[in-house]
Amino acid sequence: MRLLVVEDDEKIASFVIKGLKQAGFAVDRASDGEGGLRHLLGGAYDAAVVDIMLPFRDGLSVVQAARLGGVATPIIFLSARREVDDRIRGLQAGADDYLVKPFAFSELLARLQAIIRRASGVTDPVRLVAGDLEVDVIRRRVTRAGKEIALQPRELALLEYLMRHQGAVVSKVSLMEHVWDYSFDPETSVVETAVSRLRAKLGDARSGESELIQTVRGIGYVLTPRPH
Repeated sequence: MRLLVVEDDEKIASFVIKGLKQAGFAVDRASDGEGGLRHLLGGAYDAAVVDIMLPFRDGLSVVQAARLGGVATPIIFLSARREVDDRIRGLQAGADDYLVKPFAFSELLARLQAIIRRASGVTDPVRLVAGDLEVDVIRRRVTRAGKEIALQPRELALLEYLMRHQGAVVSKVSLMEHVWDYSFDPETSVVETAVSRLRAKLGDARSGESELIQTVRGIGYVLTPRPH
């Protein structure tokens, strides 16, 4: 999943970005309002965290302009302003949530997961399910047929992205942008290598069964769950 953090305070930005990357997200950062708006208008993000007090352009006008530009990215405002009227103004500007500083990172993460779930139409607040494969998005725990599978953060991020788009073909370009936060390089094999390792850990392509993660030649991959 690819996130944008728009925050001018270096300490807060570093704290948030470090935590998000440890949770398996790919993260871009803008340090002022103008840069934040350019990112929102030009990038495909799964969610954004936007400070309200920003240089050059405040967060409220950033989000308003992004919404007018057709950006549907779920957005959380960060602000030291804690009055009810401030929160109302933030939501009316087009944000999906509002978190008051100082905050616990665990709460920010839970709120991000909640707005991403709502945007992707996932109704279960905790689990992603594909046949006998389950991902607990809060505890970051993966099981298949009841057996726990240990994945590295990037592998888990790859699996989560495929599961949130199960049944749809996901291009290598999208995976590079949303899981690795890289621009796509047609010469790199990083996606193929990661998918191969993930398949091995999931016990994919078991005898007599079709693959859970299938390759769509020349395009990307599709996760198609099999019945239990």
